[in-house]
Amino acid sequence: MRFLPLVTAFSIVAAASAFAASPVQTVEAGKGKVIAAENGMTLYTFKKDKMGLSTCYDDCAKKWPPYLGTASAKAEGDYTLVDRKDGKKQWALKGMPLYFWVKDTKKGDATGDGVGKVWDAARP
Repeated sequence: MRFLPLVTAFSIVAAASAFAASPVQTVEAGKGKVIAAENGMTLYTFKKDKMGLSTCYDDCAKKWPPYLGTASAKAEGDYTLVDRKDGKKQWALKGMPLYFWVKDTKKGDATGDGVGKVWDAARP
C-alpha cells in the first residue's frame, strides 16, 4: 500500500508527457503576426517546395535550417511532419515544410520574409 503514492505520481507524470506542447506559437514581428518555433524564432515557407516535400538541402539548408521535429513529435492540426531525404522529420504547415532564417537573431525578427521572392514568413 505504501507504493500507491509513487504509482499515482508516476501515472500523473506519464499522462502529462503524453500531451506534447504545440510545435509553434504566434509572435508579433515588424511585419505583423508570424508563426514561430518554441524558441520564438520566425518560421518560413519556401515557394519551391511542394506539399509534403522539402527541396531545401545543402547550401540552402545552411541558410534556411529546417525546423526539425523530435523522434516523438506528432502531427497536430495544421502542423504535420514531412520526411526529409536524410531521414529526419521536418515540421510543416498545411503540408508546406517550415524553416528558420540564419539572419534572424531574436524573437520577432522576420528579415527573411520576401527573400528572393521565394521565402515567406509563415502567418497564422
